Amino acid sequence: MSSESRMADEEAETGELVYLNGPRDLEFREYEVPDPEPDAVVTEVVRSNVCGSELHVWKGDHPLQDCVLGHEALCRVSDLGEKVETDSAGNPVEEGDLVAPVYFQTCQACEFCRRGEFYACDNDYEHTGKSPDIWPHFHAPWATHYYIYPDNHFYKIPAELEDNLNVAAAANCALSQVLFGIEEVGIEYNDTVVVQGAGGLGLNATVVANEYGAETIVIDGVDKRLEQAEAFGADHVIDFRELDTVAARKARVDEITDGVGADVGIEVAGVPEAFVEGIDLLRKGGRYLTMGNVRPGHEVDFDPGKLTRKSIDITTAVEYDPWVLYDALQFLANTIDEYPYERLIDAEYDLEDIEEALEASENRDLTRATLIPSR
Repeated sequence: MSSESRMADEEAETGELVYLNGPRDLEFREYEVPDPEPDAVVTEVVRSNVCGSELHVWKGDHPLQDCVLGHEALCRVSDLGEKVETDSAGNPVEEGDLVAPVYFQTCQACEFCRRGEFYACDNDYEHTGKSPDIWPHFHAPWATHYYIYPDNHFYKIPAELEDNLNVAAAANCALSQVLFGIEEVGIEYNDTVVVQGAGGLGLNATVVANEYGAETIVIDGVDKRLEQAEAFGADHVIDFRELDTVAARKARVDEITDGVGADVGIEVAGVPEAFVEGIDLLRKGGRYLTMGNVRPGHEVDFDPGKLTRKSIDITTAVEYDPWVLYDALQFLANTIDEYPYERLIDAEYDLEDIEEALEASENRDLTRATLIPSR
């Protein structure tokens, strides 16, 4: 090897990432930071959050396994591909800009993309599911770097959010998912909406329902989460430790709705039993959005006749059309002074302390943790 080649190897920048080797088995790996393809972008991760989905993956309770972890992220552009001049909305970008990437891709070639159903892309996790040994290594953002592929959408952060980086980091999952799901199920002015779960998705759902002019009821059983729900504008909260049966919670919803039941239910608890309960809480002809139960193989007794007799419409959502992230960032920019968004992320951990962050998240000691890489 020539002296020039040796010097180039010695000077190559490297980064770290978190790899899931199996359930609850994490390891840090180091790789050379790639140069971008002409239509791709290399970024440095500013912060990446711990979502409930990562908890499921970490515990082995999710289809995705043996992969690089993370998906909610805020990144800083470090290297633009030679053909990249704008973000996915046409806004000019340059090195140093803060961007939010959509955590999945739309291949533009599968049957679902052909139909315009980009949220259902058949190849959505093609990159995320790759081994980190495969170039460009940094397939997900629990890492020092993140590679935005040519088929990944990404958006520049509005100026209003540059002092609220934790808020911006969460936009590409919780808020985008909620905006898309609520658009699908439909919330109208003066609807009564019951939200099952006051984690990140539930609090965002409460905010969006408020902005649609709905009356909101939030159900949870953790003091801090119930306090958060009230801070985010919930009109009513129900503590399932106090009203500890479905019948008791239904009676309270009936009391709030003059005996009719809620117009819309939003399940973001991730518990199969919550789905069954949601049917009881809705009025005849109600609409039900379920987004929390994303783990196949978890079953619960269910009476389909009750669903049919009440004429309940069921809507599910697990991802979103990629441009919804742009809408989510604009929504945050327009309402940043109206809600305590900074409280959505209530704990910061160094990326090296990921195990501690996951354990605290699993124990529900916090609403959402953010991971900050040290360099």
